[in-house]
Amino acid sequence: MKVILLEDIKGVGKKDQIIDAADGHARNFLFPKKLAIEASKDNLARLEAQKNAVAHKRKTEIENAAKLKKDLEGKVIKIAVKKGENGKLFGSVTSKEIAQALTEQEGLQIDRRKITLDEAIKTVGRRVVEVKLFEGTTAKITIEVE
Repeated sequence: MKVILLEDIKGVGKKDQIIDAADGHARNFLFPKKLAIEASKDNLARLEAQKNAVAHKRKTEIENAAKLKKDLEGKVIKIAVKKGENGKLFGSVTSKEIAQALTEQEGLQIDRRKITLDEAIKTVGRRVVEVKLFEGTTAKITIEVE
């Protein structure tokens, strides 16, 4: 019997995969535990529509990430902080502060977890910081600490 898996099952197959399962295994194990559904025309059409929707959503997210990268590339974000002698800061500049500065200065909402700092910014000056926008799409912005 052909079934569509609804979840990954070790030794059987991955989610959304169409497999041949023994009738008893499908009726007594897969269907009652809602691990699979029968591969009827309706269910196959629904699976295909779901795959198309996921592909469309992914394409849209990639396009949005490319636009955002274009907007962010080359921007200089200024952050004013208190400093001590020799240009050292009291504390450090965090990704949260960078995200807030991006929102205030550029009007762009970026999640702080997407901003990667190689090391904590503890001195006055310019630093280049990467912002992960989507899988494989990163933008570099310059942070000017003053």
